[in-house]
Formats: sequence, structure tokens, C-alpha cells
Amino acid sequence: MNRVIVIGSGFAGLSAATRLAQRGYDVTLLEKNDVPGGRARVFEADGFTFDMGPSWYWMPDIFEDYFAEFGKKPSDYYNLVRLDPSYKVVFGPTQDMDLPADMPGLRNLFESIEPGSAERLDEFLRQAAYKYKVGIKNFVWKPSRRVSEFLSLKLLYDVTRLDVFQSFATHVRKFFKDPRLLQLVEFPILFLGATAQKTPAMYSLMNYAEMTMGTWYPMGGMHEIVRGMVTLAEEMGVKIILNQNVRHISVQEGRADRVLTAEGTYEADIVVAGADYHHVDTQLLAEPYQNYNEGYWDKRVMAPSSLLFYLGINKKVPKLTHHNLFFDEDFALHSHEIYEDPKWPSRPLFYVSAPSKTDPGVAPEDSENLFVLIPVAPGLSGDTEAVREKYYDLVMERLEAYVGESVRPHVVFKRSYAHSEFIADYNAFKGNAYGLANTLRQTAILKPSLKNKKVENLYYTGQLTVPGPGVPPSLISGLVVAKEVEKEFPLKKKAPIAK
Repeated sequence: MNRVIVIGSGFAGLSAATRLAQRGYDVTLLEKNDVPGGRARVFEADGFTFDMGPSWYWMPDIFEDYFAEFGKKPSDYYNLVRLDPSYKVVFGPTQDMDLPADMPGLRNLFESIEPGSAERLDEFLRQAAYKYKVGIKNFVWKPSRRVSEFLSLKLLYDVTRLDVFQSFATHVRKFFKDPRLLQLVEFPILFLGATAQKTPAMYSLMNYAEMTMGTWYPMGGMHEIVRGMVTLAEEMGVKIILNQNVRHISVQEGRADRVLTAEGTYEADIVVAGADYHHVDTQLLAEPYQNYNEGYWDKRVMAPSSLLFYLGINKKVPKLTHHNLFFDEDFALHSHEIYEDPKWPSRPLFYVSAPSKTDPGVAPEDSENLFVLIPVAPGLSGDTEAVREKYYDLVMERLEAYVGESVRPHVVFKRSYAHSEFIADYNAFKGNAYGLANTLRQTAILKPSLKNKKVENLYYTGQLTVPGPGVPPSLISGLVVAKEVEKEFPLKKKAPIAK
């Protein structure tokens, strides 16, 4: 009873597979695409190396803890550098702000914008530190399968101090008034998939991670994390097979016994699905074994999708830093058009990553590698080439106005990516890019369960189950699921444990 099939080689799938292999299970990981990593894939073109998905390296302690599970360190697999400034915020063609990496510099910046805000920032981060300690070090490690997991007096006390029932928007306005500071503090919430008005104040823990632990970059690109995780997985004994598009999970007498791909059949004692939860549940399982029906899924609040452009520029663009947030339009309007009244945005905010500022190896000499991201609502129709070109020109005009020079004539490579590719490549529900929104009604036991209720040996991991979207939560998700497998299907003889 030790044959485990893991579906999907994203962060969660790799994490679960590696942990189970270390513990002595016979683990085979099946990946749909020809490159591992899920959304964190990479491609090369014309001398440029493009990370396809995640570009922010936050919460370095989570990565350290992950590799320590196996007696390793991140530095065994990739080289991290801390970015300074952490990122740039653009408020208009002539107004921008660099976020210092050091706390004294950050306090001075806040004070220069709003007198008295430096001390309020200290208090805001003091409270956020507590939320990080409890939320990331304890709360998110709960498998969230039973209410009883949260009934200890200590945890109930902690929950009351986590501000779970207060909105993030209300919370931050107790500390800051200036619109620019509010945008700075609220922007990480965009990664969680809901407006600040509908996100619990608990998530100020994101600000603590960002401001005190720093923004980092693995030299070579974010895919270097995947390379490291793949190497570690194989060191632990995981067999990774690419180009395996799973078509069906066979269930006999309430147990998953085989995973069928377009290329073959894999016998299984345990199945861990790291692919899109909705796709696995509604497309890979026969109806009697599905955890949730379509009505349930239609009521879920999804995090945004994205319209992405991968651009190779045959010159340098001096005014940009590694991370650049363009907040030169109405933040509230764009959020409304993502979450409240889904539509293609009228005046979108956008983000530009220029990793070649830090890492010359991702672009040819005297060239720039740009990754442009526009958050958009999931499930939109009309994802056409004409629509993509409209938004390309719209954001590039604003980019050029800010940098004060032409960029579009110097584009020597261009590729776009949006809803249709998220669906084709990852079977992403409604073409989402980030997973399930972290709203109060989709927290902990209110998320889709990590265990199938009708199939005894089928588990789910990743951004549509606990603890939620993002790279660090996905790493945690894989470990949480692996530990549930170990409890419910223990091996008679366990392998030695590194930690």
C-alpha cells in the first residue's frame, strides 16, 4: 500500500511528492506539460529566459523551512539576492517612489509622506508580526478538515487577535490616511484574490513579510526554485514523468486504483492531485465520486486571472527597477472591475518585472527582459488577439510616458498569455491565475477539502484548497497533505527522517 501517484508538478505537487518519498512511499509524479513547475515554468527565446508565472520571492523563512525538512538549505540549490529597492511604485509620469529594503529607510519614507506615520508603521508591523507568527507558523498548517482543529483555548485566543472578522481596509485606515501609503500597504492583498474590503485584516501578515523579511530573487529566475525542488525530489526517490496528460482517475469500491493518461496507466494505492482541483473533481472523476457539484464551484470567489506579456527589448530601459507597480490609475475602479463587476478593465493598473536589472543572464547583452502583468477578472469572454493588443498599447503608452523614451519599436520578442492559455496549459478553473480568493467565507474549513469525501485514498493539494494561493502557501499545502497521507496510510516500516 505504498504506491503514490501525484498529479501535477507545481510547487504543491513537488512538495507533497518529495515528503512522501522521503518517508518511504513509492512516488510517481505525472506532469501534463513538457517542463515541470506548473505556473512557474520557464521558456527561452532569442537569447531571453522568461519565468512564466511567479516573480515575487517573499517569506524566505518558508523556503528555508521547506528545504530543512530534508536536511537541506535553499543555497544548496540556488543563489538568493535581496533586492534594494524592494520595488518601485509609479503614481504618474513624473511621480514615483522606491521602497527601501532597510527599515530605517522605510520609516523615513512613510514619515516624509505623512508626518507621524513612522511610529504608526511600527505599531502596524508589531501587530502584523503577531499575525505572521500565529498565522504562518501555526494556523496555515492545519489541514482544516474538522472544526475541532480550531477549538483549543490557545488557538481561539489567537484567532481573536488575528482580526479575522475585521476587513483589511478598515484595519489599515486606523494607521494611515495618505492615499499613497494606503495603496502601498494594500497592494499585496491583490495577490490574495479579493478587495481589501473583503479580505480579513489577518493578512497584514503579508506586509510584515514584505517589509521586514525583504523581497528576494533567485539568480537565474524563479524557475531555479523549481529546478532545486525537482533535484531534491529525485534525490528522495520521486519518479517524475513529463508529457502525461491525465484523462481519468479510476475508482473501484471507493478507492482510487489507477490513474489513466493519454500515454498509459499507472497503478495507485494513494492519489494526490496537485492539478486544478475543479478539473480533477469534475473532469477526471466519475460523477458519483466528485467532491462538489458545479453549483458549488460557481459560487466560489476566484482570485484574478492575468493578461501577461513577455517582452524582449534590444536596449536598456534605465528608469525601471526589478519590480515596478504602476498605480497611475484609479486603484478602486480596477479592483471593482475585477471583483464586483467583472469586465475587461477600463483603466487598469499593471506591473512590470525587469529581472535583467538584477540578473544579466536572462537577456542578451545591452538588452532588457520585461514581464508585464495586468490583473483581470477570471471567466471573462472575449480573450481575443485584438483585445490583447488594445491592452498592450494602453499599458505600453503609460510605460513609455514614465520612462521618457520609446520602448515598443525596440521589442524584438513578444508573447502574450491570458485566460485561454491558463485553461489549455493548467486546466485552470475560469482561467484563473492565482487560485481561490482568500475571503473570510473561503478560509480554513470553508475552503474545498483536501480529502475526497467519497474516495478513501484521494487527496487534493494546491491553490484551490488549504492554506491558499501563493508560492509559500503551496509549499505548505503539499507538506500538510503529505502528513495527512502518512497518518491515514502509514507504512509498516518508515524511512529515516532528515528532520
